[in-house]
Amino acid sequence: MNIFLKTEDEIELMRRANQLVGKTLAEVGRHIKPGVTTLQLDRIADEFIRDHGAVPTFKGFPNPYGPPFPGSICTSVNDVVVHGVPDDKTVLKDGDIISIDCGTLLDGYNGDSCYTFCVGEVAPEVLQLLKTTKEALYLGIESAMAGKHVGDISSAVQDHCSKMHYGIVRELTGHGIGKEMHEDPPIPNYGRKGNGVMLKAGMCIAIEPMITMGHNKIYMMPDRWTIRTQDGKPAAHFEHTIAIRRGKADILSSFEEIEHLKGQNI
Repeated sequence: MNIFLKTEDEIELMRRANQLVGKTLAEVGRHIKPGVTTLQLDRIADEFIRDHGAVPTFKGFPNPYGPPFPGSICTSVNDVVVHGVPDDKTVLKDGDIISIDCGTLLDGYNGDSCYTFCVGEVAPEVLQLLKTTKEALYLGIESAMAGKHVGDISSAVQDHCSKMHYGIVRELTGHGIGKEMHEDPPIPNYGRKGNGVMLKAGMCIAIEPMITMGHNKIYMMPDRWTIRTQDGKPAAHFEHTIAIRRGKADILSSFEEIEHLKGQNI
């Protein structure tokens, strides 16, 4: 396992890339409403990222199972857990949820974050799924500090979501991040305290709970990207990129601008 510790200068470059992701998610969020297609959202994100001097990392991202990813963001609606492919056929409806996962490459370093948005009025039980998933993300971040282990993060996410009897996707994990979008170590959303890689100051990781309302079984669509729940129940996905410190973790990405949008402060 190759884990790269970042210098303070590198962490600041990563902060810039991640802050741009937050701004991009907020820009996309301004256009999320019934009648909009996921391809329209993708074009907004692509233009915004490039106008700010960065490259959308997801565009053309290689796939060992099929074609490269065609979009600049992942647009995962309702029962799509992750990697939803933007197209002109998926039209948002009142009551939908959509997870927008976004990555940028700016000055040689990657940003990565995801937020699950509401489209109009969303059912209370779906809102509860979103709220719990987001809470689990921040509980995982609270457990991420030098001297602890990856399992401490994983356990914090799992314990919080299991109390609500939600499904915790096991095949997909968070990850290290830096010059590459995906670096070591993997950060699962389930595990035991004290297990796994020890966290060290200077590690940069993306923590991303992927939580389902029903059971945790998933499947891949024929496009070889889109991952859905087998039971057709909704899934939520929230993600922050953080830097490990000797005390409280340093959150490099941001939901602040997103949560100024009407109806999105979950």
